[in-house]
Order: sequence, then C-alpha cells, then structure tokens
Amino acid sequence: MTTPYLEPGGAVDRALRDAGLEVVFARRADREATGRTLAEYIAGAAGVVAGTDPFTAEVMAAAPGLKILSRCGVGYDNIDVEAATRQGVAVTITPGTNRISVAEHVLALMLNCARRIPQNLAAVRGGDWTQQSGRELHGTTLGVVGLGSIGKTVARAALALGMRVVAHDPWLDQDFLDETGVEARPLDGVLAEADFLTLHISLDDTTRHLIDAAALRRMKPDAYLINTARGGVVDEDALADAVEAGRLAGAALDVTEHEPLPADSRLRALDSVLVTAHIGAATVEARARSGALAARQVIDVLADRAPEHLVNPDRASAAAGAGAR
Repeated sequence: MTTPYLEPGGAVDRALRDAGLEVVFARRADREATGRTLAEYIAGAAGVVAGTDPFTAEVMAAAPGLKILSRCGVGYDNIDVEAATRQGVAVTITPGTNRISVAEHVLALMLNCARRIPQNLAAVRGGDWTQQSGRELHGTTLGVVGLGSIGKTVARAALALGMRVVAHDPWLDQDFLDETGVEARPLDGVLAEADFLTLHISLDDTTRHLIDAAALRRMKPDAYLINTARGGVVDEDALADAVEAGRLAGAALDVTEHEPLPADSRLRALDSVLVTAHIGAATVEARARSGALAARQVIDVLADRAPEHLVNPDRASAAAGAGAR
C-alpha cells in the first residue's frame, strides 16, 4: 500500500486481509521512517494499491512476482505502462470514484476566482475592509475541455448555476449534448468563448502543454483558467507570462507540473493565481470509494479474475494464460 491516505486497520486494509492477503504499508512516510526505497518495499509484492509514487520500469523490475498495480485515481502518468505490460503487470484505475469531489472543487475554485474570496480574507485579516466588485457566474460561459465523467458533472453543475457551457472532446457524447444543451466546439472555439476554462483531460504526449502560450493568447483577457486534471497539461511559464502581462485575469490550479509547487515558482508570487495542494479528490467519501475499488481490483487479479478498469488489456490475456498454466 503506497497510497498516503490509506491507514493500517482501515477499510481497505481489512478488505485485503479478509481476502487472505498480507498487507505491507509502503507510503512515503513509512519509507522515510525506515530508510527503505519503494523498490525495496515492493520486492516481494504480488499487488500494489498505488498513489502517485513513480512506478518506473526499474522499480517494477524489483518485484518479479508483481501481478497488479491498482492506482487510486484516474491518472496513471506516474506508471510506466509499457514496462508494466512487458512484465505482465495489470494496471488499473478507479474512475468515477472522485467525480463529485473534483467537480465540487472546480466550482469552489471558480467562485473563489470570481469573487476574489482568498484575497478578501487576507485583506480583512490585515485590517482592511475594501469591498471589491466580483463577478457572477450566472450568465457567463464555461468552457470544458474533456467531457468525460468529471467534465459532465461540472457541466451539469454549471448549467444549474445559470452558466452557458461549451465543450471540446474528441469523443463527444451526443446524447449528453442533446439532453443538456451543452454546445460542442473545436478547442479554439472553447478557448475563445470561455469566461472560465476548466480542464478534464489525461496527460500524455498529445496533451502535454496543450494550454501553451498560443492557446492562452486565444482566451479572453478577463477569463480564468481552472486546472484540476494534470499539471503538465498547462505550460506554467506561459501561464505566468499571460497573467503578469494582463492577458489573462487569473487561474486556479489544483495540480502543477511539479508537486509540491517549487518554492521559486513564479505562480506563487501572483495574487490572481490560486494554487491548492492537489486536493480535488481529497474527501472522505471519494477516498473511501477509490480505496475500496482499488482493493477489489487487487483481489480479483490475484484470484485470476478479470479486474475492472484495466488500462493495459493486452496484458490481461497474457496474465490469464499465465494464471491458467
């Protein structure tokens, strides 16, 4: 178990032990306390319930008996999936478990940007009582890039607040568009129309720095960027340039390219850029759902059953054959 919020004696620990498995906690705090590396901890493991630790080819090679890496969450850019597939290791994720939590955090970030709540709180604590004008979300346009489970939930919430929603996704759900009135756009169209732009896409070679200097120039100068997806989707230097030059009103980021956000990051000095510590899915409810699904996936694979939400299905066939032999 490397997921930092899972605890000995907790529900996930009990579920794995009830299935007859021995559970070893190898969270960052455990490793720091013992001086042992991640590779050393997982050397004898058959399965891992994983957080955001880097599972490189070298780390996985230290565990020749490894059969499954079950990632708590939907992003798996911390896992070398090609190396896992070559090694016969199943990689699974837990989609949908954090959908509501992340969507609510997006709304919180938008409201904080629109009403400048953090800045006002700081001013009041400092003795100021200036009543700055904010903006209403009602009547503004929300641009959604990535209309999957979380993107759809954010879109529904925005519509309930009276926002207009435009969206870009290579695989749009036409039934959802017809039902809700969300308007499909090419990416450039979403960038140009959005008063608030929210990102809900995975990180890969096609999306790294998708929001770069050119993309930011297409946005309105009074627009806000919200990112709860993956930090690498946004070129942070280009974002800092745009905010400093007044070409973008601001941003709210729950994810950054390097976490924790480096002390010398330019984003730290910008009053109109809000950064939270990757807490979008950090609710009791989402963590319970994610941990339970991850545990079930581990149990299924180690019992030679097909798991849900397999990232590398090619490995599944090989693993099933290996299990049968």
